[in-house]
Amino acid sequence: LFFSFFFFNTLYSHIPIMSAEDTPVSAAPAEEVVDAKVEEVTGPLTAQEALKQALKTSLMHDGLARGLREAVKALDRRTAHVCVLSSSCDEPAYTKLVTALCHENSIPIVKVDSNKDLGEMVGLCKYNEDGEAVKVVGCSCAVIREWGVETEARLVLLESIKNE
Repeated sequence: LFFSFFFFNTLYSHIPIMSAEDTPVSAAPAEEVVDAKVEEVTGPLTAQEALKQALKTSLMHDGLARGLREAVKALDRRTAHVCVLSSSCDEPAYTKLVTALCHENSIPIVKVDSNKDLGEMVGLCKYNEDGEAVKVVGCSCAVIREWGVETEARLVLLESIKNE
């Protein structure tokens, strides 16, 4: 017990310990509130834009399975809501497995043209200073396990899946 106390004190001695009364509180007056500009979409969302936003929201809420191993686990456990599959997948066994699991568990499949586009949508890339995606890693399959927040993009995506 003494050793752990001594070790803790020497390891974290440079960090000041503050009580609840010492914590600084920064309260900004109501006059200094900065108005944030919200980008509004001109017109209704397309199915592709809705898919992109739904994937980003799911990624932020840790509800996205990327790649074959994670996707098959989610599809087999029936925790998937939507499966997104790339049309440019080279391996026919890969697509056959994913489509079979989706049909078996009645999970809708959404097709995307390029695996690089899907990789960018699910966050498998780095961004430069201008906000453009660079070093995009291709992704052939992604599964939405949790939606995160109820958004308009989710509703548009589900409506487009029903209409197909």
